[in-house]
Amino acid sequence: MKITPECRATAQEIEVDGVRLAVVREGHGPAVVCLHAIGHDGRDFEAFSAAMRARFEIIRIDWPGQGRSGPDARPASAARYADLLAGALAKLGVSDPILLGNSIGAAAAIIHASRAPVRALVLCDAGGLVAVNGTVRAFTGAFVRFFQAGVRRAWWFKPVFRAYYGLVLPAPAARAQRGRIIADCHALAPVLAQAWESFGRPEADIRRLAAGLSVPVWFAWARSDRVIPLGLCRPAIAAMASATVTEFDGGHSPFLEQPQAFVAGFEQFVALNRL
Repeated sequence: MKITPECRATAQEIEVDGVRLAVVREGHGPAVVCLHAIGHDGRDFEAFSAAMRARFEIIRIDWPGQGRSGPDARPASAARYADLLAGALAKLGVSDPILLGNSIGAAAAIIHASRAPVRALVLCDAGGLVAVNGTVRAFTGAFVRFFQAGVRRAWWFKPVFRAYYGLVLPAPAARAQRGRIIADCHALAPVLAQAWESFGRPEADIRRLAAGLSVPVWFAWARSDRVIPLGLCRPAIAAMASATVTEFDGGHSPFLEQPQAFVAGFEQFVALNRL
């Protein structure tokens, strides 16, 4: 799906807990709030917004220090982002939305849905659905050290980051966004290091919160995800009351990498659940 210049909307700014958040609102209808992966921004959802804004209000929030949002005095984590999401929805006057989250954004969506009403969840390659054991701590610790090298601007960081993002977003449809993320790799390194440090803490395991949800949940998963493989998360998904799973070609962000197929799946999900 080609994104035309008119799909790029001007962001409004809101302040939540001392953080200046950039928000793009497009379309009319029930609210779908889009929450991106760490190091990305709301532009991930441009194709989705272009396809669905005639039927839904698409709200794209940039997390702190990413996209057009300002920095946060507190470190990045799914729990922090869930708190900011709640504040943002209150400021925007949005209640009972559909939440569309990717990775840390999906984890934040689960946390928020455990505290406040939502119509449904669409979760892409969600974080927080595995036990935080020694293997996970070693894995996340390696990524923390990698991104800390970016903070100190190690000479080798950018070429390795470029190769890494070739695995994270391999699909041709993600080429432009992948290039923007790679170009900003040094600026993004601090928030990436913070987030990955949070992924290795016990509170990052939100399987109990996920299992307690009763709203419709659609998991849209990139089948080539090497960071959060679906197979490791299937036991947590099976414990949820109303969850379905669809796999897509790609590395981490199905709505960005396979936009047309994702939109078709989303339309089927909302139709089946009368959303």
